[in-house]
Amino acid sequence: MNRRARLVGMLLALAATAATAAPPVVHALPEDWYPESVAIGPDGAFYVGSWRQGAVARLKPGAATKAEVLVKPGANGLANGQGVLVDAKHQALWVCSGNSGFTTVPQTRSALKRYDLATGAPRASYAMPDAGYCNDLAQDAHGNVYVTDSFHPRVLRLAPGAAALTVWKEDPALAGEGPYKGLNGIAIDGGRDVYVSLVAAASHLLRIGLGADGRAGEVTRIEAPRVMKNVDAIRAWKPGRLVLFESNAFGDGPYGGQVTVARVDGTKLGLQTVVTGLNDPSSGAVLGDRVYFIESKYALLTKRKDGDGPVPRGVPFDIQSHVLPQD
Repeated sequence: MNRRARLVGMLLALAATAATAAPPVVHALPEDWYPESVAIGPDGAFYVGSWRQGAVARLKPGAATKAEVLVKPGANGLANGQGVLVDAKHQALWVCSGNSGFTTVPQTRSALKRYDLATGAPRASYAMPDAGYCNDLAQDAHGNVYVTDSFHPRVLRLAPGAAALTVWKEDPALAGEGPYKGLNGIAIDGGRDVYVSLVAAASHLLRIGLGADGRAGEVTRIEAPRVMKNVDAIRAWKPGRLVLFESNAFGDGPYGGQVTVARVDGTKLGLQTVVTGLNDPSSGAVLGDRVYFIESKYALLTKRKDGDGPVPRGVPFDIQSHVLPQD
């Protein structure tokens, strides 16, 4: 090999090393956003709900893009912005609205909200029955929207064109401990199984069979090798592979949250943590070989030293990402 060829080879190797070592792009969110959920549209745009502002921000594709407030604070009665879901086929943006307080907008009854995906204009609102709490949501191939209820051991469903949410599956096996006895995250894996997590920290997920006719099957516990730190959101990645966002919402200290890949093997769950030391990573989304996640930093609101002290101002928030394991 001549000197020129060796030099070219060295430069290519250095360029590859630099590309590998380059830090991932961090997408900035509006200040004081306190995000709870994030979804990605088919065009690569991010949609991020605000638990405090009762709004949804959109970041269009492009590293230099600045977040825009798509759903204005309090629009359509949105209070605590919880789960966010993009339904591009019907040009709909679905958002769970909670009523936990700590918002800059008026509190309203918990409900599932629908907005126009392009403009953010309000389209519909579906109240949670029996004073339930709309936490997170998923959608099947037929357009049915499934909602977890944090106050009851049940999953609700809104069929296309329906006027109200109905109970899809209610079972004592879906009950957890503590003040929030219901469910938190939800994902549909391959259109066959619905996976949900409890609000309380637990050493298992719960699987509900999804029949070809849309009916709910039995509830099965999927056991993990350890207690998971409050699985706040679940995302289906590959068949039998889930990404879990362990917010550590009820743990000690603000930096115990983590992002974990889970492999489902029958009724067992294998865990591989890929990001640690996070401040309440309540949600995220998968795009390609990367997981995108947020840090909600809720303790700045809920655990202020004097309770009634001033809320911190100018708190930064962003979307970060990390490559997922290929095995």
